[in-house]
Amino acid sequence: MKLAFSTLGVPGLPLSDVLRLASSHGFHGVELRAHPEEPVHPGLGADERADAAAAFKAAGIEVLGVAGYTRMAAPGDDEPVIEEVRELVGLARDLGAPFVRVFPGGVDGQTPAEADAVAARRLGTAAEYAADLGVRILLETHDSHRTGADAIRVLGLVGHRQVGALWDVMHTWLGGEQPQETYAALSPYLGYVQVKDIASAEDTTPLALGAGVLPLADCVEVLSRHGWDGWLCWEYEKRWYADAEPLEGLLGPGREHLGRLLNDSA
Repeated sequence: MKLAFSTLGVPGLPLSDVLRLASSHGFHGVELRAHPEEPVHPGLGADERADAAAAFKAAGIEVLGVAGYTRMAAPGDDEPVIEEVRELVGLARDLGAPFVRVFPGGVDGQTPAEADAVAARRLGTAAEYAADLGVRILLETHDSHRTGADAIRVLGLVGHRQVGALWDVMHTWLGGEQPQETYAALSPYLGYVQVKDIASAEDTTPLALGAGVLPLADCVEVLSRHGWDGWLCWEYEKRWYADAEPLEGLLGPGREHLGRLLNDSA
């Protein structure tokens, strides 16, 4: 498996510093948080996109994915949601990234069936554009659809190869799903896996990998046992927790911890 980390853990850090951290700590790739406060986002022009892609290539680091915030089941018209996804897909194509992350985003007042149908309709439309650009859209296990069982209700309706799943191990655990259950649900659709650690269900402040309660070893074991050979991406949510320890000092030990988990499950 290849290892990456998300720029959510180093908010606003210049791209040159992100690449230095990835290279010096042995990560193969980076997931880019696509927000205007970050150095890489959909508002970049063609020259800036080309420069970013060239910087990654020169550093020998892959752009794993573009992490957007589009909520596919959000109330309202379809077109603004679909256009937002198209912009993310275009950015991913220009950076050479294989994946775009989106959220389910169902809200109170929708039935699960209504949220599923809205999200699936929009994903199906965006998938045609993504197919032309060679990018895959991944629905994260998050918010209204936090388990694998939730996510596949949408993915089954879409039925398009360019739409898959992003397994966030925290949300499936909070949803009461065991790693084997999540893998069984998502395996036909799985793009990559976000790993992290927290103290408890009540305290989701990010911790160093291995310092919390999430079943990371079980997740890696399940993936390895089934021969899955994709990406593990460390999403350290420093952006939302100002008091969390800086990620920079945790990257080395985190990379070592993931290495041990991979060796133990081999």
